[in-house]
Amino acid sequence: MNHHRDSVVTTAQGAVRGLRGDDGITTFLNIPYAAPPLLAARFAPPQPHEPWDGVRDATMPGPTAPQSERALGSVDMSPYFGTGWSRGEDYLTVNVWTPEAASGDTPVMVFVHGGGFVAGSTRSPLYEGSAFARDGVVLVTLNYRLGITGFLDVPGAPANRGLLDVIAALRWVQENIAAFGGDPHNVTLFGQSAGATVVGGVLATPEATGLFRRAVVQSGSGRGAFTTEQAARVTGAAAEALGIEPHVDAFAAITDARLVEAASQLAGIDLRTGTHHDPLIGLSPFSLVLDTQPADSVAAGTGAGVDLLIGTNTEEGNLYLVPVDKYAASTADDVANAAARSHPDPAQLVETYRRSRPDASFGELRSAIMGDALFGAGSRALADTHAAHPGSATFAYEFAWRSTALDGELGATHAVELPFVFDLARLPQLRGSNALLGPGEPPAELAARMHGTWIRFATTGDPGWDPYDAERRATMHIDSQWTQLDDPRGQELRAWT
Repeated sequence: MNHHRDSVVTTAQGAVRGLRGDDGITTFLNIPYAAPPLLAARFAPPQPHEPWDGVRDATMPGPTAPQSERALGSVDMSPYFGTGWSRGEDYLTVNVWTPEAASGDTPVMVFVHGGGFVAGSTRSPLYEGSAFARDGVVLVTLNYRLGITGFLDVPGAPANRGLLDVIAALRWVQENIAAFGGDPHNVTLFGQSAGATVVGGVLATPEATGLFRRAVVQSGSGRGAFTTEQAARVTGAAAEALGIEPHVDAFAAITDARLVEAASQLAGIDLRTGTHHDPLIGLSPFSLVLDTQPADSVAAGTGAGVDLLIGTNTEEGNLYLVPVDKYAASTADDVANAAARSHPDPAQLVETYRRSRPDASFGELRSAIMGDALFGAGSRALADTHAAHPGSATFAYEFAWRSTALDGELGATHAVELPFVFDLARLPQLRGSNALLGPGEPPAELAARMHGTWIRFATTGDPGWDPYDAERRATMHIDSQWTQLDDPRGQELRAWT
């Protein structure tokens, strides 16, 4: 029987009561970092939360950002997307896990979840943070606005409101984390997928300078933003779906439920323009909206003082093909179309991939091109531009452990590194022939080492291998064995620059 005793911490907004376990870890759930985004405030920058009297209960999970249910074919992604929309107004919140020994100089890690800019929350089982606290880190996870309220570029409203939420959460951390035993001068911002692209966006935002010391970009992209021209197409389509004028006053009058419904109807808009490809190759109508890509802002020196750990998974694209029965069925035309969606010289791109993978199936080539279009090329670009500046280090990884899910076809796909980073590979809902990690026993030592490496980077700025520079491009290839390689997949990734 676990005996818990209360643990009360006083924040700038008021006192909160968490739950302390026998292991000495105290968990605080659902602490507001910004005011609830209601009505017109849904399309405004985040505002400070009103103070509260007495002690706010922080022992139960809270509401999540409005979102629709997400599924990805035959693979069970519910541990990743979480419980869907848990309704409630006060959802701009953080969860905090803190170790008993936290004393004000404990490293802090702040996690931004993925989910295609339209889904996910702190309630997803994959982001339970006690392993970080167990190993001497104060972990913070956060919700941010999603979909239309978070990322639609609405005339009369600031852009990238979901990213502004993440910056507001970082400010909350600066102001409050010492009360939880964390060191506000040693904050690592990390994220995965859409969350990693947001981390790259925060890295490229001058207003965020000084709010964090290190960043981890797991399968994001420094080239994943839409131009304002591309974003305007999505806004026009959303306004049309809702039967309103494309202006903030009209959007502010629509209920969250209608906005969520409209967001799910926006798939398939062609965002290619005379000068730009669609960085998300048609998979999502939501992303950051920036006329300068984060990698280019970083090239100009933004984020130069922040240590960066950045990487992708070996078979990112499989997640978008295997569970929907498109991988094995891929044809030469599918490979050509994937290249045409994402590259100015598609024939040359396909030729490059064929040359470096002479025995590859059409499915493998298609997946590789999609994975690089979405994550690989934009991560390489961000690593290259960041590494060009003195004053901070850049480190690269490639995660290659293959899930045995879906008859062994899912492989080292998008999101499969997350259970290892959070040391949750043992979760029952991740195991099984249709679950993220597949049947069988995922290697416990890989989880221990991966998780420990992220903590080591957050603590010291050094994950334990050579820094990345644009000449050698030293990269840690992570599998059951860890091998440092120089410039892995060089030809393929150079083809994108």
